[in-house]
Amino acid sequence: MITGELKNKIDGLWNVFAAGGLVNPLDVIEQITYLMFIHDLDKTDNIKAKESAMLGLSFESIFAKEVQVGERTIDGENLKWSVFHDFPAGQMYSTMQEWVFPFIKNLHGEKGSTYSKYMDDAIFKIPTPLLLSKIVTNLDEIYTQMERIQDSDIRGDVYEYLLSKIASAGLNGQFRTPRHIIKMMVELMDPKPTDTICDPSCGTSGFLVASGEYLKENRKEDVFFDKTNKEHYMNKMFTGFDMDRTMLRIGAMNMMTHGVDNPFIEYRDSLSDQNPDKEKYSLILATPPFKGSLDADTVSTDLLKVCKTKKTELLFLALMLRMLKVGGRCAVIVPDGVLFGSSKAHKSIRKEIIETNRLEAVISMPSGVFKPYAGVSTGILIFTKTGHGGTDNVWFYDMTADGLSLDDKRAVIDENDIPDIIERFKNLDKEADRKRTEKSFFVPKDEIVENDWDLSINKYKKVDYIPVEYPPTKEILADIRVLEEEILKGLSELEGLYE
Repeated sequence: MITGELKNKIDGLWNVFAAGGLVNPLDVIEQITYLMFIHDLDKTDNIKAKESAMLGLSFESIFAKEVQVGERTIDGENLKWSVFHDFPAGQMYSTMQEWVFPFIKNLHGEKGSTYSKYMDDAIFKIPTPLLLSKIVTNLDEIYTQMERIQDSDIRGDVYEYLLSKIASAGLNGQFRTPRHIIKMMVELMDPKPTDTICDPSCGTSGFLVASGEYLKENRKEDVFFDKTNKEHYMNKMFTGFDMDRTMLRIGAMNMMTHGVDNPFIEYRDSLSDQNPDKEKYSLILATPPFKGSLDADTVSTDLLKVCKTKKTELLFLALMLRMLKVGGRCAVIVPDGVLFGSSKAHKSIRKEIIETNRLEAVISMPSGVFKPYAGVSTGILIFTKTGHGGTDNVWFYDMTADGLSLDDKRAVIDENDIPDIIERFKNLDKEADRKRTEKSFFVPKDEIVENDWDLSINKYKKVDYIPVEYPPTKEILADIRVLEEEILKGLSELEGLYE
């Protein structure tokens, strides 16, 4: 977590954009992302040059000699952040607009740079030289402050703080599943160094980042001291798809700032034939869009065979079953309607998960979790793809608090079920004897089937009704009479004061 001077500098950078007329949070983060790409390209090139010199290897900088941009040429050194950030405002602006951006966009095809991959359709939106100069100065100060902080995760924390601006501004809240809920789901699934992890609607890559951070904290030696596992972590472990190119850039940058060299973050309509992935991933974590309906003509036909519907939240469940390897696991947030909807499509996808695969848990979350952007009630489904059944007893948990108030303010409170959920889920052998009046309990598969595969917790939870004994009516009337006499006496005393 970032605090103090660094946080103030980031807030100051945000204010510089606002004063310059850029107020859309997505535009601001996108422009910052571009500039961080450019800064890091210079830094990475310098590091590789030093490493090659130490090892006695030959190295040719991407900024070496003259660089061709269109029909013109320029000294490559002038495209380095460490050089042009000292230019006068006007020269810096023209260099960035006319040379640096075209250079970065063309770099991918020539050099295969991870950074440039996400710059192909970049648009430079900073309107004036003075604004660019202020932004570059502020970013330099932020990088200097980051270098002073002896924390390997500080870059990722800085970017997470920037992303929080999307939510705090009230725009595109659907891209921002609360971070503490994401971390809970990752901890429940306990990723392994050999997992292949996918989010088919990745947004800012929150689930992928949290999975990577979990592995750093809990499997550090297995991941980073094993050559095969480290290569897998850096290049093949994480996959994300999205249909918003701004989100792709931000999501990719989020992954790279958290130490993943080459995340596979790609533009793809996950529900269409654009997505051929079958039995490819061992772990899926996601919050699919709850946007309602879409054109059925665009949906992959094999998904419609499982669940004939236009509702995205149902189709994504069918998609996840298809994308998982046999033995692969999934934790997914769904709107409550998925759990109890009575349509044929709702029942068919629940039946597919329960009858053909192994449903392990249903965690009911309160409606305030996604506030202030949405009041919809949601739940978490946890299941394993088996292809031949395996559901026995399904574990239900009734979450009523997540550590934050359930109103629009989302202030920190003491009540928090998340530690209890994690503890109980990791020790399910101790859950067998719990009664249905408790926070969690098991429900046998046969009972769920009898109820049309209904997965709403209220269908199975029992409430203890404690009878209340009231005194006899005569006593109540007598008490009322006494109160009435006291009131009349009081009124008489008040009237006496004004006589």
